[in-house]
Amino acid sequence: MTKILIDSASDLETAEAAARGIAFLPIEIRIGGEDYLDGETLSHREFFEKLVETDEMPQTSQVNEYRFGEAFSSLTADGSEVVAITLSSKLSGTYASAVKAAKPYAGKVYVVDSLNACIGERILMEYAVRLAEEGRGAKEIAALLEEKRGKIMLLAVLDTLKYLRKGGRISSVTAFAGEMLSIKPVISVVKGEVKLVGKAIGSKKGNNLLNKLIADCGGVDFSMPYVLGYSGLSDELLQKYIRDSEALWKPYTEQVPYYLIGSTIGTHVGPGAIAVAFFAK
Repeated sequence: MTKILIDSASDLETAEAAARGIAFLPIEIRIGGEDYLDGETLSHREFFEKLVETDEMPQTSQVNEYRFGEAFSSLTADGSEVVAITLSSKLSGTYASAVKAAKPYAGKVYVVDSLNACIGERILMEYAVRLAEEGRGAKEIAALLEEKRGKIMLLAVLDTLKYLRKGGRISSVTAFAGEMLSIKPVISVVKGEVKLVGKAIGSKKGNNLLNKLIADCGGVDFSMPYVLGYSGLSDELLQKYIRDSEALWKPYTEQVPYYLIGSTIGTHVGPGAIAVAFFAK
């Protein structure tokens, strides 16, 4: 039997992971002077409630080697193999921790660097779950994930530059000018790192740019997992995007799957972001 392990940068929460039989390791987050486990002791909604109330930048901590070691010991105890999928190694030390912890389990535990985050990491996990349900072994699953991960596109339109500024990702001057002009930045994960890939004035042009970027990379491979995401306390902007982009989704699905983004990425994008993750054709 092959088991799938994922960290909370994938925007899973404990309840969903448990219901689906996916092993789950939450990333630690400190906000407002309190420590929490992302998606376990702090729901994604609770995180955004706290984020808008605090002036502090939340601090996240990688999953350490010890916690991975405990998980690998427990998951392999019944003879199972494990595929562990982590947040991009370019964004966190979580992957390195998992690799160290997996050394005593050679041939039993395979660690895959998603080279992604958020819903981009989630769809790689969804593909892994599909492969495990087909009865594939851990070694084969890990190889297929590493082969396909380069096809994943994660694109997001942000509502504000404030949180990128607070996290030191952009300058105060750039953020101030952007807010004054109502600039909506579009970001992507490129080779494991977050990059600014476009700017638009206003939400409507931001959504149009998102769809143009989807088309530019060949469109969505609907035979593979795909999801949308949003940040904040309301999914209103995402629902508007789904309605405005009906032509993109309607021929392939009645219901577009979407999730609330968690604290690992929510810390940097703030509320009001909408995101799409898919395997490019």
